[in-house]
Order: sequence, then C-alpha cells, then structure tokens
Amino acid sequence: MALVVFSLASWQAVLLCLLFALIYVGSLYVWASVGNKTRDHPDVIKRRFMSVAVISVIVPLLLCCFGTESSKGETLLEWMGIRFRGFFPALLIPLGLTMVLFTGPLTLHYMDGVFGLYLEPKYWTQSATNLVWLRNHIVAPFSEEFIFRACMLPLLVPCFGQGLSVFLCPLFFGVAHVHHMIEKVTTGGLDVKTACKQSLFQLTYTTLFGIYSAFLFLRTGHLIAPVIAHAFCNHMGFPSFGEVMGHPQPVKHKLIASFILGLFMWIVLFYPVTTPFLYSNYIYDSS
Repeated sequence: MALVVFSLASWQAVLLCLLFALIYVGSLYVWASVGNKTRDHPDVIKRRFMSVAVISVIVPLLLCCFGTESSKGETLLEWMGIRFRGFFPALLIPLGLTMVLFTGPLTLHYMDGVFGLYLEPKYWTQSATNLVWLRNHIVAPFSEEFIFRACMLPLLVPCFGQGLSVFLCPLFFGVAHVHHMIEKVTTGGLDVKTACKQSLFQLTYTTLFGIYSAFLFLRTGHLIAPVIAHAFCNHMGFPSFGEVMGHPQPVKHKLIASFILGLFMWIVLFYPVTTPFLYSNYIYDSS
C-alpha cells in the first residue's frame, strides 16, 4: 500500500468517521427481503455477513482518498494496525489482560463446570457451523474493530491526539449500536420505553468497551489486539452479578473477592503490559 499520512481538519475527520459509522449500520438494513425476521435468523445473518464484507472494502478505499504522501514511511496498512512485527504479543497479551479483568466471571464459569465444554471437540465443530456463534466471535469483532478503530483512529489521532481520540472514537461505536433499539421494537416485540432502557444500558457498556478497545489499538498499533479482546468479551457477555448473589454465603464471598481481585490486577497491569515497545509500535507511540 502507498505511503500515507492523514492531515485533515478536525471537522472533516469527525464527519468522515460519522459517515463510516452510518455506512456500516446502513449496510445492515439494505436487505428488504428479510421482512420481520430477527437478527438471529440465518437469512438475516448471511445477508449481513455480505454487507459488512463489502463495507470492509469500501471504507478503506474511501480512507485512501484522504491520505497524503508521507515522508516518514508510514503505509496505510500500518496506520490501520495491519502488520507482522509484534503480531504475536498483540494477539496474546491483550487477551490475557482482558481475561484478568474477567477473573470473577471466569471463576464463576469454573464453578459451574463450563470449562469442560471447551475441551470437547463437538463444541468447536458445532460452533464452526453456527451462524450466531460465527457472527459474535469472528465477523462482528473483526468488522466492528476494523471500521470503528482501524479506519477511524488514523483520521482522529492527527487531529485530536491520542488522549482525546480514545474517548471520541468510541462515541461513534456506541451510537452505532443504538440501531438495536429499532430491532427490539420492530421484531423483538418490546415496547418503546423498555427498548430505550435496554439500548441506553447497551450504549453505556459498548462505549466503555470502545474506550478500552481504542486504547489497545493505539498502544499496540495492532488491529488484532482489540479484535481478540472484543471476541472474548462477546463470548463472556456482561458479568452476571445476580448469579453471584444467588450462591451460598461462603461461595458468594469467594466469588465477590475474585471479581474485586480481577479488577484490581487489571488496573495494575493495564498500562505496563500495553507498552508500545512490546509490540514494535512506532506509529502510535507517543512516548
């Protein structure tokens, strides 16, 4: 790919990111033939796979149009976090960091015997043919991180700096998930008030995850880092605090301690294990 650098005005960068978000979300609704089928219906999933595949080609092409020649040797792929140097640390360390944050839910999984399921080949063979599983663990994490991180942060960082971009970029990501409210009303049978409450909650935690994801992208300089963290978070789901409180007293206290320990260790490790040097990250290294 050509050597590029992005030097747009701030308002241009914001409008482009908004355009990318609208294109991504809009592509999910271009199929009129799916009728009132839910988002988990195989026909809907297959068509949306096609949509995001096309969008994942169109958006980088648009991105190319706004790059200028670089004197420092940065390529478009490197700006987008697609490179080999530092790949394996970016694949493993952010995943381990995210697992530390989920120490409590993972402990709950262990106590419920869920880990044994992962050792069964049948689980993986069935998952590989399950469209919902493929969407949640592969297609959605990759396509969303590709569009909302790899294609937006190269535009935002030159204008706003890394600190502000980490908080600005997730706003597009969070707002893009509001479209689920429409589905909850039209195909899910929920009333508008309930759908709004659920969507507001979803908007909150997707924005918080977006901040974490943008941080991982900028610190590692790799797309794979937020993708693997996103896939893991999708697999785990939102922590089931209610299930913890339903356990007997001694067990409940141990589970609460594991949640607190995981959060504490994640805060301690958060910055050191994402040092850009570990990932051969020189484009987004602000040190």
